[in-house]
Amino acid sequence: MPTLLTLPDLSLTTDAACCLIPVSTCAPVCLRPLFGQRVSAGVPSPAEEYLEKGLDLNTYLVRNKTATFYFRVQGDSMVGARIFDGDMVVVDRSISPKHRNIVLAVVNADYTIKRLHKRAGVIELRAENPRYAPIQFGDGETLEIWGVVVGVVCRFDA
Repeated sequence: MPTLLTLPDLSLTTDAACCLIPVSTCAPVCLRPLFGQRVSAGVPSPAEEYLEKGLDLNTYLVRNKTATFYFRVQGDSMVGARIFDGDMVVVDRSISPKHRNIVLAVVNADYTIKRLHKRAGVIELRAENPRYAPIQFGDGETLEIWGVVVGVVCRFDA
């Protein structure tokens, strides 16, 4: 059984492979128009009539500013959850991880994003890509659930 550490204190050391951006240092609110009309992926529809309110992505994605961080994703193990290489995930450390949450985990000092599975006393981290086997734990291995992924930001090159 691994040593399971859940939601440690907010101090964090990172290496060069980890891109940590605390939300508390982000730019001030930047409201952009939010349309109340759902966008059709088929037949076009006039959207100007449905302007609802402004949208600030920090307000939309961040519930606890001091416990929320952005990480840049590297790799393809979570493509089935629509998390792709180069995306930024929003990680909240104040949320208690539950079965099936997508989590940022530290496994034997290495960071990874996987889906948490906790059943019948067995803990696994599962990828959302069939090319990757579940991460299972043996004696002496450590697992730290650093936080719960609450969102993803994807930017398209245009």
